[in-house]
Amino acid sequence: MKIRGLNTIVFMLVVVLLVAGCTSPSGQNKNEEKQNLKVMYFDENYFYQQYGDLFSMKYPNIDVEVVSTTKISNESVDGEQYDYQKAYLKYIEKEQPDVLLVNPDYISKIAAEGNLVELQPLIDRDKYDMTTYSQGVLNSIKEMGEGKLYALSPKFDVNAIFYNADLFKKYGVEPPHDGMTWQEILDTAQRFPTDGTEKERIYGYGSNSGTSLDQLATDIADAQGLSYYNGKTKKITMNTDSWKNIYKMAVDAVASKAVYTTNTTEGFQGSSMEEYYASQPFLMGRVAMTVDGSYLLSNMKEAASDVKEYKGFEIGIAAGPIDPADPTKTNSGYIKELFGIRAGSPNIEAAWDFIKFINGEEFAKVKSKTLNNGLPTREGISKEYNGVSLEAFYKLQPRVTLEDNDSIPNDFYKNYREILQGEVKLLEENKKSVEEVLNIVQNEAQNALDQAFKAQEAQKKSK
Repeated sequence: MKIRGLNTIVFMLVVVLLVAGCTSPSGQNKNEEKQNLKVMYFDENYFYQQYGDLFSMKYPNIDVEVVSTTKISNESVDGEQYDYQKAYLKYIEKEQPDVLLVNPDYISKIAAEGNLVELQPLIDRDKYDMTTYSQGVLNSIKEMGEGKLYALSPKFDVNAIFYNADLFKKYGVEPPHDGMTWQEILDTAQRFPTDGTEKERIYGYGSNSGTSLDQLATDIADAQGLSYYNGKTKKITMNTDSWKNIYKMAVDAVASKAVYTTNTTEGFQGSSMEEYYASQPFLMGRVAMTVDGSYLLSNMKEAASDVKEYKGFEIGIAAGPIDPADPTKTNSGYIKELFGIRAGSPNIEAAWDFIKFINGEEFAKVKSKTLNNGLPTREGISKEYNGVSLEAFYKLQPRVTLEDNDSIPNDFYKNYREILQGEVKLLEENKKSVEEVLNIVQNEAQNALDQAFKAQEAQKKSK
């Protein structure tokens, strides 16, 4: 990103206002005794770019030490398959950070073991204003903690339905609306023409990297909170009415030729940013709808400057896709960088100062100038980006689906992909029905999973 001199001056003025405008007494008294704070984060340099520089200006009495998550051991323990959650907890025990970077999947377990401080009492004590904090995000974090609040995040992201308003006007198709299901999205996509050469024609729907049949089915399943694996029973479950309906929907959509698909699995093969953006059909105005996160707006802004003779178009955004069974929520939510306080920390007050600061409105105002790192959890801070309203991203509660597959041996995934892709190919070629394919995938994948578990147990016994 290029920052011109004037922009740098403006940024520093904003920082000065931020430091002067915040009202926490801890930051105002520069004669306070020095405090140490250990913060868990990915990388020290990146931490200071994202949080540390501004926090240190506001709280000069607090010396921050970053303990990097890259140092978490990736070695197996006692012959068992590598388990990141166990390694994570072991790392916390060893390093004793005051502020934890918490994985959503682990909150309930870490809290149940007494390793997290509940934040609501601190919020109540300090009368910390949470009225503008996204209630959808807040409720999701509480759900992770089984009703209690153990962490906060200054940013989140969620998928929405992006559409090319110019194409909808040109072909007289009613534009997307908030709360659309995948069935409605794909039905709308089929109202666009399918004629023309592959390189010039338009598509009703597609992702920028191209959509395969099995990926489209996975996207639809994700929106419905549906998984192929049950961690409690260790069973693969795909030969069900729900999965059958999803695959039939995907098959019909791909067969209609309204969906932009690609057969390559190698990804982008170009050598420049111009080629990269030019390879994405929605950015280039050839796809009417796509489902993506807020960062797509940043990509569009960059494409306008990086691609020669780029032709812009009017963008619309609608909230969705939704799960028909729960239309007020979206399963595509991703709450980024959750921070909590380690129970037993000798620096709980300093840790709370940090969490309050990075989740406050003033910090959000400084960080809301770009969408590369997600949307601020403080609502009303970023109402638009590059002239496009961001309202749709805040309309649905981002329900974070916790992973249920930690127990799956790593060796299983390659076999599963080969089984699935081989059967889906036969489905596309009309050589097998949806029912036949899903039955075979379920049975063969279960056999592969059982074998992977047996191999894992044998490895343990041989140690």
